Amino acid sequence: MIQIVPGTTLKYLPAARENAFSLVLPVLEATGGLTLSQLSKLTGLEGSTIQNWIKRGWVASAKSKKYSEKQVVRILLINMLRGAMKLDDIAKLMCYVNGDVEDTSDDIISDINLYNMLCRIIFTTEEDQSYAPIRIKEIIQNEYSENSGCITDSEKLSNALYIMVLAYISSSIKAEMEKNFPQIF
Repeated sequence: MIQIVPGTTLKYLPAARENAFSLVLPVLEATGGLTLSQLSKLTGLEGSTIQNWIKRGWVASAKSKKYSEKQVVRILLINMLRGAMKLDDIAKLMCYVNGDVEDTSDDIISDINLYNMLCRIIFTTEEDQSYAPIRIKEIIQNEYSENSGCITDSEKLSNALYIMVLAYISSSIKAEMEKNFPQIF
């Protein structure tokens, strides 16, 4: 059962089903961006971790000490995958999908659309409780065929989404194992 919105500390609400980033957007709009401490609370990440990702070039630098919607969503994407993937591999995957972090002209899909699409796939997968590779690929196919207008390379996106979903599911299973392991001793 879905407890939190992927990549965040926010409690899952049915309103997040179609547009997970919509839970974050009002705060961004009201404040003109998130501060590092607000972003830390949203993600559960240490500020130093976020700053390290910026130094490594995985996230664009903050402007006037505020993180924009583009930066926040990139951090959410990295955060939701890091439980099962090496950070360098996540960076390669993000580059595979959207090239240079500063240049949006080479993006297959915007990071916000990618995040929302990935969350919908994860929600559907968890609701179905079907983790078979063939079923995950069907869910991905259904999702991006419904949203093909915002995609420039369906095959590339499909490959990346499959890896991302597997990483997220693996991370969730690992967290459940770690929670239950001490109980048997």
